[in-house]
Amino acid sequence: MRSVFDASRSSLCVSLAPTKTLVEGKRVFIREVFSERAPSRLVGHDRAGPVTLFGERGTGVTDAVGPGTRMEITINVLKLNKMKDTPGEIDTRNVVKNRELLYRMIISQLYYDGFQPIAATLASAVHADPPCPPSDRLLNLMMVGLQHEPDRKDRLAASSGAEHLLGTTGFDLEYEMDASSLAPEPATYETAYVTSHKMACRAGAFSACGQLVATGSVDASIKILDVERMLAKSAPEEVDPGREQQGHPVIRTLYDHTDEITALDFHPREQILVSASRDCSIKLFDITKASAKKAYKSITDAEQVLCVAFHPLGDHIIASSTQPVIRLYDVTTSACFVCPIPSHHHTKQVNSIQFSPNGKYFASGSADGCVKLWDTVSNRCFNTFINAHDGSELWELASSRCLIQYTGAGTTGKQEHHAQAVFNHTEDYVMFPDEATTSLCTWHSRSASRCQLMSLGHNGAVRFIVHSGTAPAFLTCSDDYRARF
Repeated sequence: MRSVFDASRSSLCVSLAPTKTLVEGKRVFIREVFSERAPSRLVGHDRAGPVTLFGERGTGVTDAVGPGTRMEITINVLKLNKMKDTPGEIDTRNVVKNRELLYRMIISQLYYDGFQPIAATLASAVHADPPCPPSDRLLNLMMVGLQHEPDRKDRLAASSGAEHLLGTTGFDLEYEMDASSLAPEPATYETAYVTSHKMACRAGAFSACGQLVATGSVDASIKILDVERMLAKSAPEEVDPGREQQGHPVIRTLYDHTDEITALDFHPREQILVSASRDCSIKLFDITKASAKKAYKSITDAEQVLCVAFHPLGDHIIASSTQPVIRLYDVTTSACFVCPIPSHHHTKQVNSIQFSPNGKYFASGSADGCVKLWDTVSNRCFNTFINAHDGSELWELASSRCLIQYTGAGTTGKQEHHAQAVFNHTEDYVMFPDEATTSLCTWHSRSASRCQLMSLGHNGAVRFIVHSGTAPAFLTCSDDYRARF
């Protein structure tokens, strides 16, 4: 193919042929071949006429031949400023596929800029297949994006990549809300009801509607309580006299485990409770039946089960044990699914797992110090926050940057038992139980300024805290055998 070559605008990947033809003129640096497409022939030209071609092979550059000598080179015609394998319509909801595309563009840009060793290392790490041709598409996309970047107001109104990831609306850390629109500060909450177990209370959960609460204990028992009845017990003078006398807040007590209850979760739509236990089992209870104290389905694990959570659709559950492998179960068939890539797994036991609101992803926190984000469909990890709990409590998911740190929870050093920080129902506050003082530490989520401390009223370490998703109410579970609402 005979073609005009504009040295100021394009670059071509070439393979030098045995015959060389050089013409005195401008210098054009030709890089090595990266594509395996069928070669063509080209005599280099500039708009002003023929140019001098220097073939570059690795780090060496060929010597120029004297003027008047022509050189033909066999090339793979591939202009780097145009990618012929441009993908079709971008699915903004498919984070895994989009990340693969991003990695490919990074690799192509590195090849284009001459960083072949780095590009080859990255291509090997992400298993880029097919091979990535050199391209400056990433640079062009960045320039176009900067030119059309809307102002801050428009960006705040538009949904971000992280919001697509979580399936919910995020919040801007620099946005100052009107004080009147904030939810009540957790330090102003008052205890409405206290329920007791025979041994330490270690697990709790709110139902999706916020009307039920479940507590689990080391004594292997589970209690289900009615929120309205607990509120009525705390303020009987506010109960409508025309209504019937409220019954006892504990509406169910379930006994089907033989060891400590480690985790509880309600089905998002149905009256079903799932529990995890150190007796190596996961059990599902139908709480619509007042007389039923046993589970209607049980799933047996090889190890002690530490965490369990329902998928937002309720058709699957995720669970973790004292082993680092996370399991996904089909609720109907009890079929088990695990990530097929060993390197994606944690290296120590997983202490916390949670689905995103749209159910497409879930997060896991482990004793290895890492937080991982997983794709529910492929069951593969697509992001890892290494040393996540080294002072960092909140991340921006797209870049893995720590956005803000909530500090000052205590002055006595590290806690003996692991505990989790939680948002309130409006995400205005971050809450964390301090083990040494049995008090509640609260921060404004956007500014990280610490609020007033609140005594939780427990006589032992608070091992679990969960906030209602619909109302200003939270539940604490303690080693003093009590759960406080």
